[in-house]
Amino acid sequence: MASLASHTRSNSLPSRPHPFTSEFEDHLRRLRSSEASSSAISHQLSGLEDLHDCVDKFLLLPLTQQSLAQHQREGCVDELLDGSLKLLDMCGTAKDALLQTKESTLALQSVLRRRHGGEFRIEGEVKEYLASRKAVKKAICKALGNLKGKEKENSFLINEDEESSIAMLKEVEPVSLKVFESLLSFISGTKTSKLGGWSLVSKIVKSKRIEREEGQRKTNEFEDVDAALCIFAGRKASKFEDIAKVQHQLESLELYIQDLEEGLDGLCRKLIKTRVSLLNILNH
Repeated sequence: MASLASHTRSNSLPSRPHPFTSEFEDHLRRLRSSEASSSAISHQLSGLEDLHDCVDKFLLLPLTQQSLAQHQREGCVDELLDGSLKLLDMCGTAKDALLQTKESTLALQSVLRRRHGGEFRIEGEVKEYLASRKAVKKAICKALGNLKGKEKENSFLINEDEESSIAMLKEVEPVSLKVFESLLSFISGTKTSKLGGWSLVSKIVKSKRIEREEGQRKTNEFEDVDAALCIFAGRKASKFEDIAKVQHQLESLELYIQDLEEGLDGLCRKLIKTRVSLLNILNH
């Protein structure tokens, strides 16, 4: 995809770029360079919300609306609308995955706190949690597969003579989808989902020990809880010795899910606002 810098010169735009141009480019650059660690995922969501806040403001500029109206015949607005719907779908997928994981987390926490039904009840609830997580991972895998297919089918190119405002708006979708891909992969705990049984346990324990020793461990709360519960479920004796640790991890995961949900709620509002603005431009 062509660089934004190659589109900043246009006969229909002033020679001096609008301040939003630099803001756009800063947001895009930061999002591209982010890594999929726990702190980075939250940072990416915040940065993505800032980017779409910038998009909302940009769409209100008369110059942007004029550019989109002039290119409406080429399907530019329709293309951006399709992209906004795709982003809303991905946002909904992420919210559903978080909600299902949170509900399973709360149910397991409740059983662990009260310990009603003894070891049998706890073991059953742990299995239900892991089964729920398996369903979440399957849904995420399907969504990511569909996303890859759409990227190949509907990928667009930015023409060299395209106005910078349109070129910038087209840059937003692929960057946003990349963030959603990182988020969904993070929620699914991709690395652990490819393993199974005690092979999963041994590899996780070994890799995390090495990472801690090297001081390079990147936290994934979802992956940590999945791994801990696989170990927990595999122990027949002295199981209650690990209850406090598991409870602490579940509490941490619950808080982290709440943070992600808040970030997604804010982002979803921005995406809806963008879609409304595009529809207004299309209808005028």
